[in-house]
Amino acid sequence: MADDHRPLLPQSERALDHLKYEVAEDLGLDDDIKERGWGNMTTREVGKIGGNMVKRLIRKAEQDLAEED
Repeated sequence: MADDHRPLLPQSERALDHLKYEVAEDLGLDDDIKERGWGNMTTREVGKIGGNMVKRLIRKAEQDLAEED
């Protein structure tokens, strides 16, 4: 069975990790991650990071599609 938490393109994993840390920094959660580690972050904190990642990815995809037209 495939791991549902891995990107379809292995080379994109590094970019997604970079985005995750960038979003965490923008939200002011980077110090918490350094102090407590990802495993000790609250569900709310991790969800906030993930939600903002999705928003950025959607915005980027919309921009890319608009540039194609």
